[in-house]
Amino acid sequence: MVSMNSFQYKVVSIDGDYANLERIDAPEDGYKLVARALLPPEIQEGTKLLYEMMTYTILEG
Repeated sequence: MVSMNSFQYKVVSIDGDYANLERIDAPEDGYKLVARALLPPEIQEGTKLLYEMMTYTILEG
């Protein structure tokens, strides 16, 4: 279960030092541009992430 301060994202694209993330539950909000330094190094396009407590982690499965 995702708390009010947690969000799930999908990596839509990677462009150099940045990645475009799309919120899974609100794709109409558009993309969020995030520095790759803030993301797990093993991300790829299509990776699903959990954002909570100011940290991104990869969602398994």
